[in-house]
Amino acid sequence: MEVDSNVGENPLINEGEHVEEPKKGMCFSSREEVYTFYGKYAKHIGFSIAHRAQHFGDNGKLLNFAIECSRAGQRKKTSEVNPSEAMFVHKNWLHNKGGYESLTFDERDARNYIERARRNLFWADARSRATYEAFGDVVSFDTTYLTNKYDMPFALFVGVNHHGQSILLGCGLLSSEDTNTFVWLFKSWLSCMSNHPPKAIITDQCIAMQNAIEIVFPQDRHRWFLWHIMKKIPEKLKGYARYEAIKLAMQNAVYDCLTRAEFESKWEEMLATFNLYDNEWLGVLYNERNRWVPVYVKDIFWAGISTTQRSESMNALFDGYVSPKTTLKQFVEQYDNALRNKVEKEKKADFKSRHKLFDCLTIYEFEKQFQQAYTNAKFKEVQGELKRLVYCQAVIVKEEGSISTYRW
Repeated sequence: MEVDSNVGENPLINEGEHVEEPKKGMCFSSREEVYTFYGKYAKHIGFSIAHRAQHFGDNGKLLNFAIECSRAGQRKKTSEVNPSEAMFVHKNWLHNKGGYESLTFDERDARNYIERARRNLFWADARSRATYEAFGDVVSFDTTYLTNKYDMPFALFVGVNHHGQSILLGCGLLSSEDTNTFVWLFKSWLSCMSNHPPKAIITDQCIAMQNAIEIVFPQDRHRWFLWHIMKKIPEKLKGYARYEAIKLAMQNAVYDCLTRAEFESKWEEMLATFNLYDNEWLGVLYNERNRWVPVYVKDIFWAGISTTQRSESMNALFDGYVSPKTTLKQFVEQYDNALRNKVEKEKKADFKSRHKLFDCLTIYEFEKQFQQAYTNAKFKEVQGELKRLVYCQAVIVKEEGSISTYRW
């Protein structure tokens, strides 16, 4: 709200108990008059206001200033987030009297703002922040799910809960997908998550993301979605006369190897058999094999997040709620609806795990321990391994004191 020093006393302030809603184009004679007006309006609606940044010209004259709801949360230092480059959408702004219907911008304002400023937006609700404390070891980050009508990619931070369900840990709309934008987004998200970085992060094969992760999460283990690599096989190798054979050889090297040495051998055999030494794409993949080949990434915990196909978390979270035609105001509403649906599913799974246990398949005592400690969804995964175990025959190959070594 700008202050026009050439305008006299605003009659809206002196109308007794009548309080008029703020409107675009209103003018005030002083900063104090603005505070008085908005303070009275806020009290009438049911919240209080707080002063925000103000800017002065070289001559000391006040140029502009801002006020906000006092419950909008602790603001970042300007050294951390530049106000000219970012806009945060706090969920508690949307829960004043009137709910979403009381939002002060309309669709035209939103479109003009985005098209004019090309700013990024990021938000995470209180539940996402609390959930991250329990399930934030491994996070997947994806921008491929949806690009909205403003050509702003929809970026999602997703984790996995104790039922194996996808959980949303924050999201944003991006004006571009370069390194600086991802650095801003990752820093904003990390600050929102109490500056506790995840131990591992999974992303697309994107050099800008990779650069940003090395800057913001230097200690994190970074892995690529395997589906993102394998889906490019037709695009990168279709031109070869023996394409089908090449495709099969690559799949065998990636999926069927149990050791790094075995992968190295099969990969070299593939290059030699089909004379693929000059293929630049395969060369890059080999150099970065520690980011995507299963035998190179199986040494740490990945929370069961599937990397062999496109992450289902995006579809599970938002399909049926948002589309490329969704407006920005609708987007905020649907975002909340999607989260509410997700929370309801988690509550149902919690209830079933507490009140209905799956029967054990074996007489082994350790299976009962898993039954008591795990949720139903995770216990079913254990039982799947037990079923395979039943068909394995163990043979002792070495005994050293109390330690026995078996071959399956």
